Amino acid sequence: MAESFLRANIDTTRLDGFSYASRKTPEYMNLNLVRCLQCDLVYADDPPSQDELARAYHVADYDSAEEADDAAIAYIHAMRSTLMALPRRESVLEIGAGTGVLLEHLRLQGFTELVGVEPSAAAICAAPLHRQPWIRKGVFQEQDFAPGSFDLICCFMTMEHVLDPKVIALAAFRLLRPGGAFVTVTHDYQGRLNRMLGKRSPIIDIEHMQLFSATSIRTLFETTGYRDIRVERFVNRYAFRYWWRLVPAPGPVKRTVARAAEVVHLDGVKLGFNVGNSMTSGVKSA
Repeated sequence: MAESFLRANIDTTRLDGFSYASRKTPEYMNLNLVRCLQCDLVYADDPPSQDELARAYHVADYDSAEEADDAAIAYIHAMRSTLMALPRRESVLEIGAGTGVLLEHLRLQGFTELVGVEPSAAAICAAPLHRQPWIRKGVFQEQDFAPGSFDLICCFMTMEHVLDPKVIALAAFRLLRPGGAFVTVTHDYQGRLNRMLGKRSPIIDIEHMQLFSATSIRTLFETTGYRDIRVERFVNRYAFRYWWRLVPAPGPVKRTVARAAEVVHLDGVKLGFNVGNSMTSGVKSA
């Protein structure tokens, strides 16, 4: 059973190279979204095909390397307890790896086999040369990897973008070694800020095939076999200029404030906020 959540709102004349790029300026466009009355998942009931999505992400532009670096620092801090609980730290897979900056941080945590999957050619090209061999270009496919071969699988700000998140969660379960952990970061549409902004929240986006809540992401992990499930909010730290880019203010106001912030050297100041993003972790039973 499902109810209407948000009617489709797409203006194809406004689509450009950044429409399927990460951490872009919000467009406030969306597919037709409905909400499951049982699990609380919001999802697109008529999504694009897998081939259409793959093409869109492959050709997307990329200009968010600084924000990706900031996000990786926040993710490592938030997942510290999960890393400490792993029986071993050897192999890690990141689904939606971007420039591979999180893999860089995980190497410092002791991981020696670093594998990322990323559909955006521009993001891979933006990665430092030493990271590029870690990243496979394309859409994640379970059959590309051996079962039981990873100690940690990360999927950060990517679960909203896939056609069926249960396919990803089940694949990760099969690819993990016993005792290994699957960790995701997702938006929470039930978060206070997102509820307050409504249609003007940055999470209302043409890229999003679904939107999670604490209830629906926990349900996903429970129904795919994970134990020791934890769903926790955490603080993101980004430069003022990025946070301001997300604010739903009129264009002239945004440009004026952005210029003023640059003049007084506020634009690069890092600010931390809990904007409703959740980190969820689950363990494959030994």
